[in-house]
Amino acid sequence: MNPQNHILNLFLGLIAVLVVSSAIAFMLKAKFGAENKTIANLTSRINAWWAMILVIFSFTYMGKNAVIFLFLLVSFAALREFLSLIYIRRGDHIALVACFYVILPVQYIFIYADWYAMAMIFIPVYGFLFLPILAAICGDAAYFLERSTKIQWALMICVFCISHIPALLLLDLERGNSMELMLFLILVVQASDVLQYIWGKLFGKRKIAPSISPSKTVVGFAGGVLSASVLAACLHHLTPFGAVGAFFIGLAVCMMGFLGGLVMSAIKRDLGVKDWGYMISGHGGMLDRMDSLCFAAPIFFHIVRYFYA
Repeated sequence: MNPQNHILNLFLGLIAVLVVSSAIAFMLKAKFGAENKTIANLTSRINAWWAMILVIFSFTYMGKNAVIFLFLLVSFAALREFLSLIYIRRGDHIALVACFYVILPVQYIFIYADWYAMAMIFIPVYGFLFLPILAAICGDAAYFLERSTKIQWALMICVFCISHIPALLLLDLERGNSMELMLFLILVVQASDVLQYIWGKLFGKRKIAPSISPSKTVVGFAGGVLSASVLAACLHHLTPFGAVGAFFIGLAVCMMGFLGGLVMSAIKRDLGVKDWGYMISGHGGMLDRMDSLCFAAPIFFHIVRYFYA
């Protein structure tokens, strides 16, 4: 089947799922009342998914360059959320300007140019070395290590890790379509988040890390990850893996997504906030929606590049 037809069928299938979900949410709201917190949370999540699906597939149909630009904007929004929550001093201003207006766009230029070597080392090597230098030039030594480390970590998560998602589009696959592969990653990891929430709400009792993320339960984790891995196997036609390979790769990225969500929740608790921001109704900020993908995307990218490209 033509790749565009695959993507169109996938889009129509997701729209059908959202229509059914919206109808169920409407009926539950009528039965239990709009003030029910679980129903209200479910409704806001579905509404947010409508917007997210429409945006992702609109940019997908505009082509690779449009998708790269979309994730540049995503990285910018995520970086803004992260840096707005950490302790900043006047001596950090030059480093922050470099993050937003030099390092971030240059990283995506390397992705656009398909310059793999620089895309992989630019931030972990050059960014990590020069950002503290810029801060040190300003002569402010107060909390220097803490300030520098937080800025570096923000850049790593919000720019370097997220940039691996559009980088999938530049892989020369032995078989399959890179755009479908990117959609596969996003759908499986995001589905894992949703399914973990559903399994946890329905059957979850024993919490995994209650002081970090009270909503994450053992049953929610196991049920969500395994269900999403089965979904990955069902979507194997979008990949070069085959059904069994798609299941195990789906299992790997879903587990990384779960662990990434746990790490990002720990950072939020340390910063004393519940959500990274309020950009997406029902989902908090951009990072609240991207936290799992931040950890899953680099692993997925390198598995595909080393074994299937």
